[in-house]
Amino acid sequence: MTKSLKSLWARFLFQDRGILPTKRLLLLFLVLSFALLIGTGRGLTWGYVITINVLVFFLSFVDLLFSPKKNQLTFQRIIPVEFERGISYPVKIDVKNTSSYPFTYRMIDGLPESFKQPFPLGGNIPKETIVEISYDTIAHVRGKYNFSKLYFRYTSLLGLWEKQTTIELEESVKVIPDLTETKQYLENAQQFLKYEGLKIRRQRSGVGDFSKIRSYVVGDDPRKINWRQTAKLQETMTNEYEPEHGKYITILLDCGRMMGAELKKGNRLEKSIEAAMTVAAAALQKGDYVSVLAFSKDIKLFVPPAKGMAHLQTILQAIYHLQVDAAESNYAAVLQYLELVQKKRSLLLLFSDVRTFLHEESALILLKRLRKRHLFFMIGIEDQTLIRRVNEEPITVQAAMVKSIAQQQLLLKKREKSKWEKQGLQMIEAREEKLAIAAVSHYIDIMNQNLL
Repeated sequence: MTKSLKSLWARFLFQDRGILPTKRLLLLFLVLSFALLIGTGRGLTWGYVITINVLVFFLSFVDLLFSPKKNQLTFQRIIPVEFERGISYPVKIDVKNTSSYPFTYRMIDGLPESFKQPFPLGGNIPKETIVEISYDTIAHVRGKYNFSKLYFRYTSLLGLWEKQTTIELEESVKVIPDLTETKQYLENAQQFLKYEGLKIRRQRSGVGDFSKIRSYVVGDDPRKINWRQTAKLQETMTNEYEPEHGKYITILLDCGRMMGAELKKGNRLEKSIEAAMTVAAAALQKGDYVSVLAFSKDIKLFVPPAKGMAHLQTILQAIYHLQVDAAESNYAAVLQYLELVQKKRSLLLLFSDVRTFLHEESALILLKRLRKRHLFFMIGIEDQTLIRRVNEEPITVQAAMVKSIAQQQLLLKKREKSKWEKQGLQMIEAREEKLAIAAVSHYIDIMNQNLL
């Protein structure tokens, strides 16, 4: 295809500048041709037919005089700087028409392919006015994207011809993980955990940092009554303690091949990142130090430990673009790296695939050494397909064979988990929708028991 033909084809595909005939003009020529065809049967000459067609064609160009010039239209895109994955956001296009002619338009915004495409949009814009065109879009894949071109078509007064223009509007946006669960926790931590039947457990009596003195209520430990304040205020007062602050939490994110397994919404890595952000928010809110390490075959990134809620934004900007690698995870390399960078005792919270991790004998040796200094806890996502196969009724011989293989895999996993847990290396699996809740609940439980 030659360059000129490519340009013409792009023009019809809403991708270039130029002038195009509308359906109304084509319909006009269709009706006119039919009428002239009937006329030829009644003695109308072909010269007269051609003359009329050419005359009507050139007269149709007069309609272009009643439409704005391209330099009389200005555009501005108003778009959020950050999109949360899977959540709808509004995008606004301000169109300023400085001409004295109204027009009808069609518009396509140059969104990346991973964004929802609600196009083309259409409407009317009056003369000498500014109109706001808005639409909603959803980003499905995390990462950094550039919005560049805006494709705009508008018709003249009679709508016989359509002008097309391409506007360069450079915008850069980031698609970050879905932070809905993180926001729910920060708004009401107890309600977030109670939603799934879990509660923030009370720490052991008298253990932790002194928090405040408050009025005694039924159910409080009598041993924590503050007798000095009770005598002074003539009201029973009690001391309240909270877990010690300043603990170190290291979140490990596996980005290996098995984390690309698709779930109901996203994949394992997507859910793990969202759960990791919730745990990080919980730890930072309680004054702990949080660091994040992402890995697959090699170390992908490391966010050094820091505390304060401002550090949550640092973590988010570091991990929002993480993607699954087409390589197996190297657990031995990441554990060796941890020995170098994490000298203080910390909770190692690993988000990974449990079944893959269980077969890493080299990792078991390294973890035994790390366990002397750190507390290790692993959390994965349940394989719902395997559980569904185990619970199926063996109606046919084939179904019975599938069920027996699934049961064998489940028993093998339990046996391997038991071997690791005897070494003091705890691991659990949770359903994808409960991953963040399970992770935060176990973090709080570990902090309340002062296991660090």
